[in-house]
Amino acid sequence: MKILLVALLAMVCAPLMAEKRPNILFILVDDQSPLDLKIYNPKSTLETPHIDRLASQGMVFDGAYHMGSFSGAVCMPSRHMIMSGRSVWHLPPSPWGAKTCPPNLEQQTIPAVFNRAGYATMRTCKQGNSYEAANKLFTVRHDATKRGGRDESGSPWHGDRVIDYLRDRESSKETKPFLIYYGFSHPHDERDGRPELLAKYGATNHTDPDNPPSLHSKQPPLPENYLAAHPFDTSDSGVRDEVAVSGVWKRRDEASIRNEIGRQFACSENIDIQIGRALKKLEETGELDNTYIIYTADHGMSIGRHGLMGKQNLYQHTWRVPFIVKGPGIKAGQRVEGNIYLLDVLATLCDLASIPAPTTNEGLSFKPVLLGEKPILRDVLYGAYSGGSKPGMRCVKQGDWKLIEYEAPDRQVNETQLFNLAANPDELLQEHGNPDPLKTNLAKDPQHAKKLAEMQAVLLAEMRRWDDPWRFSHQPGDDLPTPPSAKARKQKKK
Repeated sequence: MKILLVALLAMVCAPLMAEKRPNILFILVDDQSPLDLKIYNPKSTLETPHIDRLASQGMVFDGAYHMGSFSGAVCMPSRHMIMSGRSVWHLPPSPWGAKTCPPNLEQQTIPAVFNRAGYATMRTCKQGNSYEAANKLFTVRHDATKRGGRDESGSPWHGDRVIDYLRDRESSKETKPFLIYYGFSHPHDERDGRPELLAKYGATNHTDPDNPPSLHSKQPPLPENYLAAHPFDTSDSGVRDEVAVSGVWKRRDEASIRNEIGRQFACSENIDIQIGRALKKLEETGELDNTYIIYTADHGMSIGRHGLMGKQNLYQHTWRVPFIVKGPGIKAGQRVEGNIYLLDVLATLCDLASIPAPTTNEGLSFKPVLLGEKPILRDVLYGAYSGGSKPGMRCVKQGDWKLIEYEAPDRQVNETQLFNLAANPDELLQEHGNPDPLKTNLAKDPQHAKKLAEMQAVLLAEMRRWDDPWRFSHQPGDDLPTPPSAKARKQKKK
């Protein structure tokens, strides 16, 4: 009888043991264009062997995007979207967020959902410009802003926290699956890198605004779409990232830009080193093969592209994010368009872990893309920036075509850009002087008037679908209430 009971228990438990729940290592860097990385830009001189290995062993997304921002601190809504799976205008700090968000939303975010599902959750990341109510729900949390050039003041500090956590799991023989939110404070400025890595990229931690750095043969080259100045006001051209970043300030000369890219690369390579440490430890503990690893950034970055420095724009180098996924069931060496948003992360992590996504989630699971069942998640992508004057900037992408609209009546800004990204992936403008008639802004080209009207209609539909609280002057008002910023201006005039 005892033998029969043991046999029955073995039959019941075997499938449960075989279906071991996967671990998750979610890696988030601060301010990195996908074009910094060789896997997106073969001309890049940045060396990231561990990120390259993740890409070769998993799937690279060419079409991953953050949806946008209503603040000059673009990382803040981006990180809220990652945590909550909600769209840009449906976040707690968004305009009228109190009306568009359910109460206690933090209880439906990544740490809360995975805690309830029996996961061990750990986080290390920068402080501030994030979703604090959700961040503090991680069972283990070590947050600090580390942007220095020494191990204790830079990315190695975050790396040490993850290594320590994995060692603690190993020594305590922890059996719960883990979700580690492995965030870095770099390569966000100030881009103070390790001396040996700065030397590798010919860069210096420049601090004197009156004495620009010198050119150096080891500095990274200028981007293909470099300009000495953006040709028009973007609606927020005076934002801190464009005029007050230490090391660049308002300078766009070649030496300043190449030096700053070198600093960015020094910080990014240090991040790659810390990722390598974590991967090695996972391999040593036997956890690597059962771990989904996601590498991404909260948004892209300009650093000289289009004459801009910051993240307050909707060009591809800034609207897009790098995105790599490796893990169980994902075939090695795949590359897809994907058409995903960062707000899809929550739904996807839940799907991979066989956990129901919370009802507050608005993102889509891209697990079918990871498994090779479909190449894209959606046909149309929408982006917004209104951290400065309103309505600010909006963009929409459908297939190879992309539209960007700019409007700020108080700054006399009213501009439209239309790009064919297949012919003009760098979104070159007239100011770049390329002779190819398609490698420019096509908005004023009569031959593309029909496409312009079509894309403007798509943009309006997306603005309506995502509850965008503003409209451009050429769009119908839709009986929208007066935006809070407009009310404030009217009261000030009175």
